[in-house]
Amino acid sequence: MPKPASPVADLPFEKALEELETLVARMEDGKLPLEESLAAYQRGAELLRHCEGKLSAAQARISVLEGEVLKDLPAAES
Repeated sequence: MPKPASPVADLPFEKALEELETLVARMEDGKLPLEESLAAYQRGAELLRHCEGKLSAAQARISVLEGEVLKDLPAAES
């Protein structure tokens, strides 16, 4: 019996990306039954949104050099 998947929100970026890559490889293999394919697609979509959110948050925190002063980028308003 496979272990239950961790809630996506609890995963660090690297683990979420690793799981997403594994799911994509399994789906591309074409050997998953229909129900497993649908579940994998749904989990993959959740992982993708999670990773995109983490990347957006990281991008908002990236520092830029303005003249000779290093400043944080302003946070994107939601």
